Amino acid sequence: MFKFFVRSFNIPVETRLRPARTPRSPADRESDARPDRRQAILLAAEKLFAQNGYHAVSIRQIAIEAEVPLALVAYYYGQKHELFEAIFEHWRPTIDERLTRLQAAVDDGGPDLLNHIVEAFVQPVLRIRASAEGEFYALLVARELGYASPEADRVLRRHFDPLAHAFIDALRLALPHASVGACAWAYQFALGALLHHLSDQRVQRLSLGANTPNDVSSHPMLVRFIEGGIRAALPPPPAPPAASAPVSSRRRSTHRRQP
Repeated sequence: MFKFFVRSFNIPVETRLRPARTPRSPADRESDARPDRRQAILLAAEKLFAQNGYHAVSIRQIAIEAEVPLALVAYYYGQKHELFEAIFEHWRPTIDERLTRLQAAVDDGGPDLLNHIVEAFVQPVLRIRASAEGEFYALLVARELGYASPEADRVLRRHFDPLAHAFIDALRLALPHASVGACAWAYQFALGALLHHLSDQRVQRLSLGANTPNDVSSHPMLVRFIEGGIRAALPPPPAPPAASAPVSSRRRSTHRRQP
C-alpha cells in the first residue's frame, strides 16, 4: 500500500525514507550566506572600542554596527573579552614586523644603533596609524592599554610584554653602561610619547593650525625627540681622570744638572 502511494506520485522510495535534516541555527545560516561577517564583527568591535572604550560598548552595539544578528557575535568570538583579544591577535603581524626590524637594527650594530632601535619602535606604528585599515587599531592601543583593567592586562602580557622586553634588551646593547631598570624606564617614557602622538588632537589648536594631528611626516622629529631623551636620561658615566705620573718620576724629569 505504501509503495503504491509513493509510486503514484512518482517519488523515489529512498527519497521518501530519507531522515529529516537537523534544523540549522540562525548563526549557521547567516555564516553560509555572508562569509564576510566574521571580519565585519571584528572591525565593528575595533572601531567602537577605540571610540568609546571597552567597558562602554556592548555586544548588541557591536552587532548593530556590524549589521549582523546578535547571536552571530558569540558564535564567532564568544564573550566580549575574547572578542577584544581577537582584535590584537588579528594585528599580530604588526608586532612581528617591529621585532624583525629591531633584530635587523641589532644585527647591523654600529654607532647609530640607538637611532635604528627607536626607528623600529616608532615608524611601523605611525604607518599603521596613517592607514585607513589601521586607524582604529592604533587608537584602540593608545586608549585602552593604558588602563589597568583585566582585559588590557591580558593583552599586554600576551602580545606586548615580549615586544617590550626585546626593546629593553636592545637598549642595553646600545647603552651597555645603563642598568636594566634604567632601560625599562626609558622604554616606558618612549612609549608614552608614542601613544600620545597616536591619539592627540590638541596639537592643531596649540599650533594655531600649523600642525595636523597624528601627522606621519612628523615621525623623524619624534624619533629625534625619543633618542635625544634617552641619551640625556642615560648618559655614559664620565671618563676617569688620567692617571698622574708618580712623584718620583716627576722629580727626575724636572731635575736639571748644573754645569
